[in-house]
Amino acid sequence: MELGYMIGWLGVALGLCVPIPQLIKILRTGKTDGISLMTYSFLTCALACYLWHAIHIQSIVFIVAQSVNLVSNGIILVLLIRGRRKL
Repeated sequence: MELGYMIGWLGVALGLCVPIPQLIKILRTGKTDGISLMTYSFLTCALACYLWHAIHIQSIVFIVAQSVNLVSNGIILVLLIRGRRKL
């Protein structure tokens, strides 16, 4: 496996770690205050666009990364929306 490909997968692994602490905090506390709904809305839209592009260029590394990131950040977005409705 070439170095560039391995670095790509390392980036995927590191990127997948980003939303996990936020998701765990929301699930443990049930609180979403202090988290920007607009930020997660834009982030989710951006990830959907990245996924579309990854599919278009047929890059398995980016398809996997964007799929998992879209799901995990999408869950956070849904929890944020639900949390705002309770207020």
